[in-house]
Amino acid sequence: MAVSKSNKKKQCYISVPSQIINPLSSASLESLLTPPKKKLAPAASASSRMGHLLRNPRFFLFLLFIFGFLGMLKMWFNFDRLLPFTPNPCGISQGNPIITNGFSASRFGLTATEEKFDSNLIKGDDGEMVNFDEKSDFWKQPDGLGYKPCLQFSGQYQRASPAIVKDRTKYLMVVVAGGMNQQRNQIVDAVVIARILGATLVVPILQVNVIWGDESEFADIFDLEHFKKVLENDVRIVSSLPSTHVMTRPVEEKRTPLHATPEWIRSRYHRRLRREGVLLLRGLDSRLSKDLPSDLQKLRCKVAFHALKFAPPILELGNKLTDRMRSKGPYLALHLRMEKDVWVRTGCLPGLSREYDEMINNERKQRPELLTSRSNMTYHERKLAGLCPLNAMEVARLLKALGAPKTTRIYWAGGNPLGGNEALQPLTREFPHFYNKEDLALPGELDPFSKKASFMAAIDYIVSENSDVFMPSHGGNMGHALQGQRAYAGHKKTITPNKRQMIRHFMNSSLPEDEFNRIILDLHQESMGQPELRTSKAGRDVTKYPVPECMCNTTQTHSSI
Repeated sequence: MAVSKSNKKKQCYISVPSQIINPLSSASLESLLTPPKKKLAPAASASSRMGHLLRNPRFFLFLLFIFGFLGMLKMWFNFDRLLPFTPNPCGISQGNPIITNGFSASRFGLTATEEKFDSNLIKGDDGEMVNFDEKSDFWKQPDGLGYKPCLQFSGQYQRASPAIVKDRTKYLMVVVAGGMNQQRNQIVDAVVIARILGATLVVPILQVNVIWGDESEFADIFDLEHFKKVLENDVRIVSSLPSTHVMTRPVEEKRTPLHATPEWIRSRYHRRLRREGVLLLRGLDSRLSKDLPSDLQKLRCKVAFHALKFAPPILELGNKLTDRMRSKGPYLALHLRMEKDVWVRTGCLPGLSREYDEMINNERKQRPELLTSRSNMTYHERKLAGLCPLNAMEVARLLKALGAPKTTRIYWAGGNPLGGNEALQPLTREFPHFYNKEDLALPGELDPFSKKASFMAAIDYIVSENSDVFMPSHGGNMGHALQGQRAYAGHKKTITPNKRQMIRHFMNSSLPEDEFNRIILDLHQESMGQPELRTSKAGRDVTKYPVPECMCNTTQTHSSI
């Protein structure tokens, strides 16, 4: 800063960017930078040289350049802070995407509630900072008692295998019907029946679903090559009949009796199959006996848990949605059964309003064949017997009683509920972080699968299988399949609602909330996915209860595939 000796006033120099300097002429610069000439008192020669320097415009240009250069450096090193956009505009943001849905105003990133919790992070046992609700007992996994997959086939089974897989004379064709999870069950049965008969299995034909119009084929939903590879030492599998058998008129069976045993199957089909060469089975739905010899039980597990892997496009998208659910910590997968056809088939009422109840009653009167069983029971009797799906209010009360934090992230699997958003409000009010595949998918991701009910069911299956906790609101093929799959994966927590015992407590409005919660928690202490022996549940499917036929504890010899 220079000081004028004539008036003693301070002068300030302002850094001017080069863009402004360049267009100016040297005369203009000189007029801007050179102060008016005034008579100076005599001074020493050093002072004269300094004064001459200060009067030189080039000196001030040099100072301007230095200050401008330093300013540009400062702006450069702080540039990222000033930018409102990502430095890589072509990259994919890894931030928290905003997910909108019809059931909650929350977003998949941090909601106001979650932001509050995030300010209260605690250090976990491993030293990592975690949200304190993730330390809740609700996420605690059951004791698997050391059980591991154990599929060691007997010597007799292994010695018989080479001849069976080399046979080229007998072929089994199977048509499987129903939804994706029903089809899975029938495919498992088809492989076991092929093994019983020593026949080559033609890749199962998926019957077009009359309700959803899904025309998917086996290879659209499942990884066909993987299926063949895993079972190559058990059953020979081909994609189609060979030319030697194409013109053969197959022996057709449209109705296999319930609890068909291996002995019945051999006596019924073996001789005819050897004579005709091709057997065609329909209507297999859960008709093969569940109490099979040990090797065949292991084969059922091998098909269900190892061979039936979803096709790569489905698996890829299912895993992406899983990652998005898990991006903020553990999550619960909830299989809600509140669709119109479920209320009709179970003989139960949704309880939303008188209009909805009348709609269901009228549908049931017009189509009585839809009622699955026990037609002589009233709705109230069915409810008390635990035969009805839980509605949204009951699911919310159950989860609260079991200790689910309000910030629990819930993945909702299932079809659209009767009553739409209104039917879900009692649940979403209590647990606002509520998502389904449509909420989690990016624009266009679900388009290739939108009209394929089996594809959508498979995506739900994958995200539910990978969840920290799974709970179905009602039984059914998906709930049973996931219970077995999660048990086989190490007994991951799976809540089985004890509807028969708890429903009367739901109906007792005079019961204090604390007492209700204590009772419900006590009722479910042994219903959290702990190992259950199938041998104590005769007639139950080994793919739902894989212990002890398909799993051994650590004190036994075991080998997994």
